[in-house]
Amino acid sequence: MTNTSRGFRTALWIGWLLLSVIGLGFARWKGIPNWAAVPSLAAFLIVYPFYLLPAFPRIREQLAGAPLPGFLVACAALPYLACCAGAIHFELLSFVKLIALALALGLWYRVLPVHPVTDAGFLVMFAAVKLGRYGSAIYPTPYKGVQIFILSDLTLVIMSILVLMLERRIRETGYGFLPTRKDWRIGAKNFLYFLPFGIVLGFVLQAGKLVAPHDPLKLTGYVIGALFGTALAEEFLFRGVLQQWIEDWTWSRRTALILTSILFGAAHLWFRQFPNWKWWIIAGTLGWFCGRARNQAGSIRAAIVTHTMVIATWRAFLA
Repeated sequence: MTNTSRGFRTALWIGWLLLSVIGLGFARWKGIPNWAAVPSLAAFLIVYPFYLLPAFPRIREQLAGAPLPGFLVACAALPYLACCAGAIHFELLSFVKLIALALALGLWYRVLPVHPVTDAGFLVMFAAVKLGRYGSAIYPTPYKGVQIFILSDLTLVIMSILVLMLERRIRETGYGFLPTRKDWRIGAKNFLYFLPFGIVLGFVLQAGKLVAPHDPLKLTGYVIGALFGTALAEEFLFRGVLQQWIEDWTWSRRTALILTSILFGAAHLWFRQFPNWKWWIIAGTLGWFCGRARNQAGSIRAAIVTHTMVIATWRAFLA
Protein backbone atom coordinates (compact mmCIF):
# COMPACT_ATOMS: atom_id res chain seq x y z
CA MET A 1 0.00 0.00 0.00
CA THR A 2 2.89 2.39 0.65
CA ASN A 3 3.76 2.31 -3.06
CA THR A 4 0.30 3.27 -4.33
CA SER A 5 -1.65 6.49 -4.60
CA ARG A 6 -4.67 4.58 -3.36
CA GLY A 7 -2.83 3.71 -0.15
CA PHE A 8 -1.88 7.35 0.28
CA ARG A 9 -5.46 8.53 -0.20
CA THR A 10 -6.76 5.91 2.22
CA ALA A 11 -4.24 6.91 4.90
CA LEU A 12 -5.01 10.57 4.23
CA TRP A 13 -8.76 10.31 4.68
CA ILE A 14 -8.52 8.04 7.71
CA GLY A 15 -5.97 10.36 9.31
CA TRP A 16 -8.00 13.48 8.61
CA LEU A 17 -11.07 11.86 10.13
CA LEU A 18 -9.25 10.71 13.26
CA LEU A 19 -7.44 14.03 13.72
CA SER A 20 -10.72 15.93 13.37
CA VAL A 21 -12.54 13.75 15.89
CA ILE A 22 -9.66 13.78 18.37
CA GLY A 23 -8.99 17.50 17.93
CA LEU A 24 -12.59 18.59 18.32
CA GLY A 25 -13.12 16.19 21.23
CA PHE A 26 -10.00 17.50 22.97
CA ALA A 27 -11.11 21.11 22.46
CA ARG A 28 -14.52 20.43 23.97
CA TRP A 29 -13.01 18.45 26.87
CA LYS A 30 -10.58 21.27 27.70
CA GLY A 31 -13.06 24.05 27.04
CA ILE A 32 -10.92 25.57 24.29
CA PRO A 33 -12.84 28.30 22.41
CA ASN A 34 -13.47 27.89 18.68
CA TRP A 35 -11.32 30.91 17.75
CA ALA A 36 -8.26 29.01 19.04
CA ALA A 37 -9.31 25.42 18.33
CA VAL A 38 -10.52 25.59 14.73
CA PRO A 39 -7.52 27.37 13.11
CA SER A 40 -5.09 25.23 15.13
CA LEU A 41 -6.83 22.02 14.07
CA ALA A 42 -6.88 23.23 10.46
CA ALA A 43 -3.10 23.75 10.63
CA PHE A 44 -2.53 20.16 11.77
CA LEU A 45 -4.86 18.87 9.07
CA ILE A 46 -2.81 20.80 6.50
CA VAL A 47 0.46 19.34 7.81
CA TYR A 48 -0.82 15.77 7.78
CA PRO A 49 -0.44 15.10 3.99
CA PHE A 50 3.10 16.49 4.14
CA TYR A 51 3.78 14.14 7.05
CA LEU A 52 2.46 11.11 5.17
CA LEU A 53 4.31 11.72 1.93
CA PRO A 54 7.86 10.50 2.82
CA ALA A 55 6.50 7.01 3.52
CA PHE A 56 5.08 6.71 -0.02
CA PRO A 57 8.10 6.40 -2.37
CA ARG A 58 6.30 6.64 -5.70
CA ILE A 59 4.45 9.79 -4.71
CA ARG A 60 7.38 11.54 -3.04
CA GLU A 61 9.56 10.92 -6.11
CA GLN A 62 7.29 13.25 -8.07
CA LEU A 63 8.69 16.09 -5.93
CA ALA A 64 12.34 15.39 -6.75
CA GLY A 65 14.20 18.13 -8.55
CA ALA A 66 12.70 21.54 -9.27
CA PRO A 67 9.38 21.11 -7.38
CA LEU A 68 10.99 20.35 -3.99
CA PRO A 69 11.94 23.86 -2.72
CA GLY A 70 8.45 25.19 -3.49
CA PHE A 71 6.89 22.19 -1.79
CA LEU A 72 8.99 22.82 1.32
CA VAL A 73 7.93 26.47 1.37
CA ALA A 74 4.30 25.34 1.25
CA CYS A 75 4.95 22.86 4.07
CA ALA A 76 6.39 25.63 6.25
CA ALA A 77 4.02 28.46 5.33
CA LEU A 78 0.53 26.98 4.98
CA PRO A 79 0.13 25.74 8.59
CA TYR A 80 1.26 29.14 9.85
CA LEU A 81 -1.25 30.96 7.65
CA ALA A 82 -4.00 28.66 8.92
CA CYS A 83 -3.12 29.52 12.52
CA CYS A 84 -3.21 33.20 11.59
CA ALA A 85 -6.89 32.82 10.65
CA GLY A 86 -7.84 33.58 14.25
CA ALA A 87 -5.59 31.69 16.66
CA ILE A 88 -2.52 33.95 16.42
CA HIS A 89 -1.62 37.26 14.79
CA PHE A 90 0.21 37.30 11.48
CA GLU A 91 3.78 38.56 11.83
CA LEU A 92 5.71 39.30 8.66
CA LEU A 93 9.06 38.53 10.32
CA SER A 94 7.80 35.12 11.46
CA PHE A 95 6.53 34.37 7.97
CA VAL A 96 9.87 35.35 6.44
CA LYS A 97 11.75 33.17 8.95
CA LEU A 98 9.66 30.16 7.94
CA ILE A 99 10.28 30.76 4.24
CA ALA A 100 14.01 31.27 4.87
CA LEU A 101 14.28 28.00 6.77
CA ALA A 102 12.45 26.08 4.06
CA LEU A 103 14.71 27.51 1.35
CA ALA A 104 17.88 26.93 3.40
CA LEU A 105 16.97 23.25 3.73
CA GLY A 106 15.70 22.84 0.18
CA LEU A 107 18.68 24.49 -1.49
CA TRP A 108 21.39 23.08 0.80
CA TYR A 109 22.45 20.26 -1.50
CA ARG A 110 21.75 22.32 -4.62
CA VAL A 111 24.32 24.94 -3.63
CA LEU A 112 26.81 22.78 -1.72
CA PRO A 113 28.48 19.55 -2.92
CA VAL A 114 27.83 16.23 -1.24
CA HIS A 115 30.68 15.90 1.26
CA PRO A 116 31.00 14.77 4.90
CA VAL A 117 31.44 18.40 5.96
CA THR A 118 28.29 19.39 4.08
CA ASP A 119 26.38 16.47 5.59
CA ALA A 120 27.55 17.34 9.09
CA GLY A 121 26.59 20.97 8.47
CA PHE A 122 23.07 19.97 7.48
CA LEU A 123 22.62 18.01 10.70
CA VAL A 124 24.11 20.85 12.76
CA MET A 125 21.65 23.28 11.16
CA PHE A 126 18.79 20.91 11.97
CA ALA A 127 19.95 20.57 15.59
CA ALA A 128 20.43 24.33 15.98
CA VAL A 129 16.89 25.03 14.75
CA LYS A 130 15.37 22.27 16.89
CA LEU A 131 17.29 22.86 20.12
CA GLY A 132 17.28 26.62 19.68
CA ARG A 133 13.45 26.54 19.66
CA TYR A 134 13.36 28.46 16.40
CA GLY A 135 9.61 28.10 16.14
CA SER A 136 8.58 29.03 19.68
CA ALA A 137 8.25 32.73 18.92
CA ILE A 138 6.66 32.01 15.54
CA TYR A 139 3.95 29.82 17.08
CA PRO A 140 2.98 31.39 20.43
CA THR A 141 0.40 29.54 22.54
CA PRO A 142 -2.98 31.09 21.65
CA TYR A 143 -4.81 29.49 24.57
CA LYS A 144 -3.86 27.26 27.49
CA GLY A 145 -3.48 23.68 26.27
CA VAL A 146 -3.11 24.60 22.58
CA GLN A 147 0.57 23.84 21.97
CA ILE A 148 0.83 24.80 18.32
CA PHE A 149 4.62 25.26 18.54
CA ILE A 150 4.68 21.52 17.76
CA LEU A 151 3.93 22.54 14.18
CA SER A 152 7.38 24.08 13.90
CA ASP A 153 9.16 20.90 14.98
CA LEU A 154 6.90 18.76 12.81
CA THR A 155 7.46 20.74 9.63
CA LEU A 156 11.21 20.92 10.33
CA VAL A 157 11.38 17.12 10.52
CA ILE A 158 9.24 16.62 7.41
CA MET A 159 11.31 19.06 5.34
CA SER A 160 14.61 17.55 6.50
CA ILE A 161 13.47 14.01 5.71
CA LEU A 162 12.39 14.97 2.21
CA VAL A 163 15.65 16.80 1.50
CA LEU A 164 17.72 13.86 2.71
CA MET A 165 15.66 11.40 0.66
CA LEU A 166 15.22 13.39 -2.55
CA GLU A 167 18.27 15.67 -2.70
CA ARG A 168 20.96 13.90 -0.68
CA ARG A 169 19.68 10.51 -1.84
CA ILE A 170 20.54 8.60 1.31
CA ARG A 171 20.33 4.85 1.04
CA GLU A 172 17.06 3.13 1.91
CA THR A 173 16.50 3.19 5.68
CA GLY A 174 13.26 1.26 5.97
CA TYR A 175 11.34 4.45 6.72
CA GLY A 176 7.67 3.68 7.24
CA PHE A 177 4.79 3.67 9.68
CA LEU A 178 4.12 -0.06 10.01
CA PRO A 179 6.89 -2.30 11.43
CA THR A 180 6.94 -5.84 10.07
CA ARG A 181 6.73 -8.95 12.22
CA LYS A 182 10.53 -9.20 12.01
CA ASP A 183 10.88 -5.57 13.13
CA TRP A 184 8.62 -6.18 16.13
CA ARG A 185 10.53 -9.30 17.12
CA ILE A 186 13.99 -7.74 16.90
CA GLY A 187 12.84 -4.45 18.38
CA ALA A 188 11.14 -6.15 21.33
CA LYS A 189 14.18 -8.33 21.96
CA ASN A 190 16.47 -5.30 22.15
CA PHE A 191 13.99 -3.56 24.43
CA LEU A 192 14.20 -6.51 26.82
CA TYR A 193 18.01 -6.40 26.64
CA PHE A 194 17.97 -2.67 27.44
CA LEU A 195 15.49 -2.98 30.31
CA PRO A 196 17.88 -4.17 33.08
CA PHE A 197 20.45 -1.55 32.07
CA GLY A 198 17.78 1.15 32.03
CA ILE A 199 16.45 0.14 35.44
CA VAL A 200 19.90 0.08 37.04
CA LEU A 201 20.92 3.40 35.48
CA GLY A 202 17.64 5.02 36.47
CA PHE A 203 18.06 3.86 40.06
CA VAL A 204 21.76 4.77 40.37
CA LEU A 205 21.38 8.15 38.67
CA GLN A 206 18.03 8.86 40.38
CA ALA A 207 16.63 9.89 37.02
CA GLY A 208 13.02 9.31 38.01
CA LYS A 209 10.70 7.92 40.62
CA LEU A 210 8.23 5.08 40.43
CA VAL A 211 4.57 6.02 40.22
CA ALA A 212 1.29 4.15 39.85
CA PRO A 213 0.58 3.14 36.25
CA HIS A 214 -0.85 5.98 34.18
CA ASP A 215 -4.32 6.05 32.69
CA PRO A 216 -4.42 3.45 29.84
CA LEU A 217 -5.98 5.93 27.40
CA LYS A 218 -3.28 8.50 28.07
CA LEU A 219 -0.59 5.83 27.80
CA THR A 220 -1.99 4.74 24.44
CA GLY A 221 -1.62 8.31 23.25
CA TYR A 222 2.04 8.31 24.30
CA VAL A 223 2.67 5.05 22.44
CA ILE A 224 1.02 6.29 19.24
CA GLY A 225 2.87 9.59 19.50
CA ALA A 226 6.20 7.79 19.87
CA LEU A 227 5.62 5.13 17.20
CA PHE A 228 4.43 7.56 14.55
CA GLY A 229 6.16 10.71 15.74
CA THR A 230 9.06 11.06 18.16
CA ALA A 231 10.67 7.66 17.71
CA LEU A 232 10.09 7.66 13.95
CA ALA A 233 11.80 11.02 13.47
CA GLU A 234 14.69 10.39 15.86
CA GLU A 235 15.43 6.92 14.55
CA PHE A 236 15.41 8.12 10.95
CA LEU A 237 17.86 10.92 11.71
CA PHE A 238 20.15 9.04 14.10
CA ARG A 239 20.04 5.41 13.02
CA GLY A 240 18.91 5.86 9.42
CA VAL A 241 21.10 8.82 8.48
CA LEU A 242 23.84 9.61 10.99
CA GLN A 243 24.79 6.02 11.82
CA GLN A 244 24.84 5.18 8.13
CA TRP A 245 27.05 8.16 7.33
CA ILE A 246 29.50 7.41 10.14
CA GLU A 247 29.76 3.84 8.85
CA ASP A 248 30.70 5.24 5.45
CA TRP A 249 33.18 7.73 6.92
CA THR A 250 34.93 5.30 9.28
CA TRP A 251 34.40 1.97 7.44
CA SER A 252 33.38 0.52 10.80
CA ARG A 253 29.89 -0.52 11.85
CA ARG A 254 30.95 -0.83 15.50
CA THR A 255 32.46 2.67 15.54
CA ALA A 256 29.33 4.06 13.93
CA LEU A 257 27.14 2.36 16.54
CA ILE A 258 29.18 3.75 19.44
CA LEU A 259 29.54 7.30 18.10
CA THR A 260 25.88 7.56 17.11
CA SER A 261 24.83 6.36 20.56
CA ILE A 262 27.01 9.01 22.20
CA LEU A 263 25.58 11.74 19.98
CA PHE A 264 22.04 10.48 20.57
CA GLY A 265 22.65 10.76 24.30
CA ALA A 266 24.14 14.24 23.86
CA ALA A 267 20.98 15.39 22.09
CA HIS A 268 19.13 14.71 25.36
CA LEU A 269 21.32 17.07 27.37
CA TRP A 270 18.55 19.63 26.75
CA PHE A 271 15.82 17.37 28.16
CA ARG A 272 13.95 19.27 30.92
CA GLN A 273 17.07 21.18 31.96
CA PHE A 274 20.54 21.82 30.58
CA PRO A 275 22.89 20.06 31.01
CA ASN A 276 21.01 16.88 31.90
CA TRP A 277 23.93 14.45 32.23
CA LYS A 278 21.70 11.71 33.62
CA TRP A 279 19.63 11.56 30.46
CA TRP A 280 22.73 11.69 28.29
CA ILE A 281 23.89 8.44 29.87
CA ILE A 282 20.49 6.76 29.79
CA ALA A 283 19.60 7.93 26.28
CA GLY A 284 23.07 7.02 25.01
CA THR A 285 22.61 3.50 26.37
CA LEU A 286 19.20 3.28 24.74
CA GLY A 287 20.76 4.54 21.50
CA TRP A 288 23.17 1.61 21.49
CA PHE A 289 20.32 -0.92 21.67
CA CYS A 290 18.29 0.98 19.05
CA GLY A 291 21.33 1.00 16.76
CA ARG A 292 21.83 -2.69 17.41
CA ALA A 293 18.19 -3.35 16.44
CA ARG A 294 18.68 -1.37 13.25
CA ASN A 295 21.78 -3.38 12.34
CA GLN A 296 20.09 -6.71 12.99
CA ALA A 297 16.92 -5.91 11.07
CA GLY A 298 18.46 -3.78 8.33
CA SER A 299 15.68 -1.28 8.98
CA ILE A 300 15.06 1.62 11.33
CA ARG A 301 11.59 0.24 12.04
CA ALA A 302 13.07 -2.29 14.48
CA ALA A 303 14.85 0.58 16.25
CA ILE A 304 11.55 2.48 16.33
CA VAL A 305 9.94 -0.48 18.12
CA THR A 306 12.71 -0.57 20.75
CA HIS A 307 12.52 3.18 21.23
CA THR A 308 8.72 3.19 21.48
CA MET A 309 8.64 0.37 24.04
CA VAL A 310 11.11 2.24 26.24
CA ILE A 311 9.05 5.43 26.04
CA ALA A 312 5.89 3.49 26.86
CA THR A 313 7.52 1.86 29.89
CA TRP A 314 8.92 5.17 31.11
CA ARG A 315 5.59 6.96 30.68
CA ALA A 316 3.71 4.13 32.39
CA PHE A 317 5.77 3.75 35.56
CA LEU A 318 8.06 6.76 36.02
CA ALA A 319 7.66 10.46 36.70
